[in-house]
Amino acid sequence: MKILVIEDNESVASMLEMFFVKEGIEGHFIMDGLEGYARAQEDKWDCLIIDWMLPGMDGVTICRKIRQENKSVPIIMLTAKDTESDQVLGLEMGADDYVTKPFSPLALMARIKAVTRRYNPQKENSDTIETTHFKINKNTREVMLDGYKITNLTPKEFDLLYHFIQHPKQVFSREQLLESVWGYQFYGDDRTVDVHIKRLRNKIGTTEQPFFQTVWGVGYKFEEITEPLSQGKEE
Repeated sequence: MKILVIEDNESVASMLEMFFVKEGIEGHFIMDGLEGYARAQEDKWDCLIIDWMLPGMDGVTICRKIRQENKSVPIIMLTAKDTESDQVLGLEMGADDYVTKPFSPLALMARIKAVTRRYNPQKENSDTIETTHFKINKNTREVMLDGYKITNLTPKEFDLLYHFIQHPKQVFSREQLLESVWGYQFYGDDRTVDVHIKRLRNKIGTTEQPFFQTVWGVGYKFEEITEPLSQGKEE
């Protein structure tokens, strides 16, 4: 595995470098945003790990520019910022995951494995699931809602939607969703799930049919009404 880390904190970079060597990962470390962005364009990477605050060019800008160029590479943001608005901004710019400092190298490794697996999915016998409202293909990552193509889902939003559609009416805790969709054990950042559910509700739901229902004290479930919606959402 070949990973580019754009991080200007020498202590964090040194810790990751030692951990990567132990894990057999080829890590490349850049401490300047402009140089890191250029390096990201020069080679093929299995994953990009980008700090939020960087000299030259900040990590959010790097993430946005890479996504605008349709780079199909997993991106994990590292940051000391831990508010919901910061997390939403990072996800909107195209990050696949968001890790706040301080963090455990083992936790980060689990997330790296999770996002890289998603970018290299194993083909399954059944590619498409059809429900009352949805037609969703795992391999082409296409989503149709009542005949309208949904084009504005982030990779992780798609994964979450697909997981729920596979298990209609089943209630999942945040910890279960983190393990099943994100692919790692729970480390205390269950707000990630809340942010993604909120964004999916805004993109594909309505007041009458939010699809994602909150089960108080437990988590969330996915449920559809029987009649098609009068209008799908497309952006």
